[in-house]
Amino acid sequence: MALIKQYAGRLLLISVLIVMTGLIFTSQPNAFTWSEVLERARGQTVDWYMYGGFSSANEYVNGYLAPRLKDLYGIKLRQVPIKDISEVVSKILVEKQAGKTEGGEVDLMWINGENFRTCKRNDLLYGPFADHLPNQKLVDWNRSSVSNDFGEPVDGLESPWGSAQVVMIYDSKRTPNPPQTVGNLLTWIQQNPGRFTYPAPPDFTGSVFVRHVFYHVAGDVNSWQGKYTEQNFESAADKTYQVLTGLAPNLWRQGQTYPQSPVQLHQLLADGEVDFAMSYHPGKASEMIHDGLYPDTVRTFVFKEGTISNTHFVAIPFNASDKEGAMVVANFLISPEAQLKKADIEVWGDMPAIDIQRLDPGWQEKFKNLPRGIATLSDKELQSHQLPEPPSKILIRLERGWDQHVLKGR
Repeated sequence: MALIKQYAGRLLLISVLIVMTGLIFTSQPNAFTWSEVLERARGQTVDWYMYGGFSSANEYVNGYLAPRLKDLYGIKLRQVPIKDISEVVSKILVEKQAGKTEGGEVDLMWINGENFRTCKRNDLLYGPFADHLPNQKLVDWNRSSVSNDFGEPVDGLESPWGSAQVVMIYDSKRTPNPPQTVGNLLTWIQQNPGRFTYPAPPDFTGSVFVRHVFYHVAGDVNSWQGKYTEQNFESAADKTYQVLTGLAPNLWRQGQTYPQSPVQLHQLLADGEVDFAMSYHPGKASEMIHDGLYPDTVRTFVFKEGTISNTHFVAIPFNASDKEGAMVVANFLISPEAQLKKADIEVWGDMPAIDIQRLDPGWQEKFKNLPRGIATLSDKELQSHQLPEPPSKILIRLERGWDQHVLKGR
């Protein structure tokens, strides 16, 4: 009898281990075929934590994505609007430290940059999962602005769903031949005092102008995507501050004050006080023409060497309750249908995260025929002139350095 009990106990232990092993195995993205993922996702509620202050994004998610996902896959998509995703990341980090490995409230997050780096370094993300999404074949992972998130390799832990790229905005009637490179723009500013300015960092648009100057004086872009020496960074940063400090007396109001936001910069261009504005949104100028804030002679351009682009991603927390549903949502976000809808200027006008050239001719024609607005460049023109963001720690150091050396150092 004792032997029987001992044997039965061992069988029970083995069964428990098998179940536990199965649970561990099925927590990995490759545990199921995509058909099985779709089956398990049906009926799930995906809580998507994302910045809620962008009305176009909110309307796209709730007015289009949610009903389509319900119809197609039986998934309930529930947007959880937040002000700062870093607070959500902190919450997940606390759960990780407390050993809460399942049943998390957050199924999907809209993150990038420093927040992704924090999640990756602390093992807060599920995956790699991106490689298992069927629509990933439409994404060009060879583009460094996609494979790296502010210098941090994505490694399949995020899936893209949109793209942003800096464009320069000008009035073609007033400035018919704008400078086409960063170097030429710097010369133009010197020759046309008072006609250029940029928002004061840490405003993101003003900060990206500083990063363009950084790339220009460094003479290289790709070396900052991997390992670099402190000496090389300090040298390039010092040159950047010197250029910007020397430029300041020729800026609007002699550089004694800077616009506090892109909104103020756009107004200065509209009022004729400066000759250039800039935006991370390639369709911004067309939008402002449509709204009557810019004349219809306003146009955009990108530098010949390219302009900085970044990709926005979604990621799944390690302890998400509905991982399969989150994967299905992430896959649909990069479907031709969802990307076309998002690219429509009447909906959002966001740049595609997929490579249009990888689509069949019918879908390519649909993207080509989208109304873009008279000031918006083609996807082909934009995507062929993209530069990656530097690592987020470079961004932060340049912003602090600008404040110390350029703003306060004069």
